[in-house]
Amino acid sequence: MTGGGLILVVEDSEEDTEAIQRALSRSHPLLDLEFAPRSEDVLPRLLDPAARTPDLVLLDLNMPGIGGLALLSSLRAHTACASLTVVVFTSSTASAEEDACYAAGADSYIYKPVNFELFQTVLRGAVDFWLPRAADSTVTAAPPAAPPA
Repeated sequence: MTGGGLILVVEDSEEDTEAIQRALSRSHPLLDLEFAPRSEDVLPRLLDPAARTPDLVLLDLNMPGIGGLALLSSLRAHTACASLTVVVFTSSTASAEEDACYAAGADSYIYKPVNFELFQTVLRGAVDFWLPRAADSTVTAAPPAAPPA
């Protein structure tokens, strides 16, 4: 998918933010990216009725203050955020953290590769997989019309 959409990236590392920006600007140039370096700012931003709802949230786990897992649990507890597609994109390879993220409602858990080419490939694959699904889940189809009586 090379079309538009909005991804909210919750990431405190400037290095990872830059890598995500570079990778997605190459593979998805029409995509809008919004970066949130602090978890504390994410829920108020998502609950703001004037703000554009992201099609996908990329969430880092290891954040200062409120960690990614706590933020994920908070998102799933709010009705307005419960259906957001949240992909945990982290450097943590701990299976216990992965299990905890899925239990808290993550749609996917993806390890951030160190190699930039692999990082770009993994990120492109995640966006190509999840962005169309997020768009489909926000579209409510009208029920089929009843046949004339």
